[in-house]
Amino acid sequence: MTTNQGNRTNNNQRTTNASRTNSTQRTTNTDRPSNRSGSGNTQRANTVNNQTRQTNNRNVSNNPKKSKKKHRRTKKKVFWGLLISFLLVSLTILFGSFLIYMKYGKEIETYQKEARELVNKSNLETFRQSETSLVYDANKKLISTLKGEKDVYYLNYEDIPDYAKEAMISIEDKKFRNHEGVDLLANIRAVVALIKHKGEVTQGASTITQQLARGIFLTNEVSVERKLKEIFIAVELEKKYSKNLILEFYLNNVYFANGYYGIEAASKGYFNKKAEKLSLSQIAFLCAVPNNPTIYDPFDHLDNTLKRRDRILAQMLKDGIISDEDYQTATNEEIELVQKKVSKNNYVETYVFYTATRALMAQQGFEFRNEFKDDEDRQQYEDNYNELYNQFQKSLYYEGYRIYTSIDLKMQKKLQKAVDDTLSDYTEKNKDGVYEFQGAAVSIDNSTGRVVAIVGGRYQDTAGYTLNRAYQSFRQPGSAIKPLIVYTPAFQNGYYPDDIVVDEKFKDGPSNSNGKYEGSITIRKAVEVSKNTIAWKMFEELTPKVGLSYLLNMNFAKINKNDYYPASSLGGFTTGASPLEMTSAYAALANDGIYREPTCIIQILDAKGNVIVGDKIKDKRIYETNATRMMTDVLTGVIKNGTGKGLGLSNIISAGKTGTTNQKKDGWFVGYTPYYTTGVWVGYDIPKEVSNLSGATYPGSIWKQFMNEIHVDLEAKSFTPFEDKRPPKVTVTPEATPTPTVTEIPDDTNQNSEDEDTNTEEDENTDDSDNEDVDGNIDGNLDDGTDGNQTDDGWTDDNGGFDDGSGDNNDEGGITDDSQVNIPATPIDDELMPGTDIG
Repeated sequence: MTTNQGNRTNNNQRTTNASRTNSTQRTTNTDRPSNRSGSGNTQRANTVNNQTRQTNNRNVSNNPKKSKKKHRRTKKKVFWGLLISFLLVSLTILFGSFLIYMKYGKEIETYQKEARELVNKSNLETFRQSETSLVYDANKKLISTLKGEKDVYYLNYEDIPDYAKEAMISIEDKKFRNHEGVDLLANIRAVVALIKHKGEVTQGASTITQQLARGIFLTNEVSVERKLKEIFIAVELEKKYSKNLILEFYLNNVYFANGYYGIEAASKGYFNKKAEKLSLSQIAFLCAVPNNPTIYDPFDHLDNTLKRRDRILAQMLKDGIISDEDYQTATNEEIELVQKKVSKNNYVETYVFYTATRALMAQQGFEFRNEFKDDEDRQQYEDNYNELYNQFQKSLYYEGYRIYTSIDLKMQKKLQKAVDDTLSDYTEKNKDGVYEFQGAAVSIDNSTGRVVAIVGGRYQDTAGYTLNRAYQSFRQPGSAIKPLIVYTPAFQNGYYPDDIVVDEKFKDGPSNSNGKYEGSITIRKAVEVSKNTIAWKMFEELTPKVGLSYLLNMNFAKINKNDYYPASSLGGFTTGASPLEMTSAYAALANDGIYREPTCIIQILDAKGNVIVGDKIKDKRIYETNATRMMTDVLTGVIKNGTGKGLGLSNIISAGKTGTTNQKKDGWFVGYTPYYTTGVWVGYDIPKEVSNLSGATYPGSIWKQFMNEIHVDLEAKSFTPFEDKRPPKVTVTPEATPTPTVTEIPDDTNQNSEDEDTNTEEDENTDDSDNEDVDGNIDGNLDDGTDGNQTDDGWTDDNGGFDDGSGDNNDEGGITDDSQVNIPATPIDDELMPGTDIG
């Protein structure tokens, strides 16, 4: 018997057996015994139903015409469904292609040509190296370098853990092994969305190859042009390099947050081990980060990273890469990270990196905001800001920028020394070895508006600095805020320094620190001795909305809805202001009311010498010129006669204002000359009382030491005087009065006695003020300055916070970090009303 015959025989036997079996089954089904347990009627009914179903089945199977019709209908439905889907997809492609061609048709050929040239010039070293960015000071002296360390941690394909390769493919680009660099439909959707939403990213579509193309050859610009370039480069990369090499390049260059590029650097940074030693759970954890290094930052958002790790593991299980047992073990494994590395950058470097990153963001069209419609609007803005900030900040490490700054290292050294010398008696440190009692200062060149020196804290020879308080800390400004939101706007609205105002106690108003009220005084006097009553009343007259608008126009970042109350006139903000913000605002006073956004960036060039950020600084008018000149004239009196008495400089005129918050937790002095504006803050990171802290003590001492040193060789200049534009007063000559008779002459003794009493009382007030100038306590306080209990004035709540009428007893505050760098917040004490000025 041949093989074919044998097969046929076996088939016949199987057919015969199957037929017998089917016949037997049918017989059994129709001839069930009727004596089963249960009701006889039920059994009969069941038998009838079974027979009916069997009969219907036989009828259907024996009716080939109906079966063919049903089959044809199904085929038609499938056909039309596929046809419609195909037409929709084709229309989408055609529409997307049409939009792209109409807008970018001429450029496409150029992009293709550039892509071929870039990829043809590339080699294996292209994906290992990184360009070093260089930072220069005002004298073009090198002060810092920024270099990635890709080459040190580069792994060849065979040395990369297999799970890492499969995890990335599974979660980032499932079609990686099959496509030719791009997912065409996804990219068309993304480009159409970019055009529709005017450049806003609403859809992601990048394959692993595209992500590699963007990271190596392109910038982080968000635009249709960049997306098209990315596509063409990805296609060329797939032509030149194998899939394994592309995946190798990608896993060695992708960003894992916190300065870690590549899987090996991330492994060492987060787990202190080589990638080959990582567990499945740890690998999936790391692979969660690159999708959005800000949201999935392991140090700052561990919960987010863990959730995405579990999602990756679930996808790997679904794709058959791991077993159910592997999945359960990995998801149950506890992730333990090594301690976050402390940055070794000093205060100059951290500020340069911050301003350079923001300058690059602005160059790409990002609009910075500090006002929002609602919480959702704020959150969306912050998410966009953080994502873009992260992208541009990491570009500093591999783009090879040349960053030229206005930082004067000699001035920087003098300012740091002034802070360290003044605070040297306070030696207590926290658990991290950082001084608890701190200071921060900023100095701005009035001729350019640029920062020339910035100190974020006391100098320490430690592993690094964790916080640059000069721009990252926000604290209650006390009465240092009054010139900005009360008095300069008042001068702008018609007041003059010699106008008379009334210092008096009034319902729901503040108290003065000495509990005394001088009655009718000039505005000049009210500013010099920092009268809370006058500032409060004039701010109410101006309205908080108008007063705070000046700060918003000068980019103060932490003004919120709870600040629109009279208490803000005394510096009682929910969060506060940074030394950089305060200094740049006073620099606007020195600059005749024109505000310039504070920065130290003069120019940024790329590695080829092309200008990326030009030598231009944004400015805008905030106050009228004459109003600022009046304010400057008054502030010179603060240093000569008021709360800043004794802080005058040796050879040049100066103007400034003290600020001291409730219970002496924050001290400020911000002042300027015709040349420079410098602002100083002193206090504890975790606010607490310092018995001898006021604006005139530690902050004033730092300011005076530094400003005296940098003005030694400068020519003495004067401030430009203001103009009195009021109409001249008409003097009326009084008529002569008749000489009284002897009986009408008043008693000389009594008259002299009353005059003497009046003079004595006036002198007594002056003496009190002068004595308290020495102690720094001349400014007003909420009550007696000893506790936070409600006073008979009735304007503090039980916790000493401002009773703003909102009913929420919200008197808390705190500092918040800069999204891009994740600085820990410094809480504001809520035992007493924040920001009340006492000096």
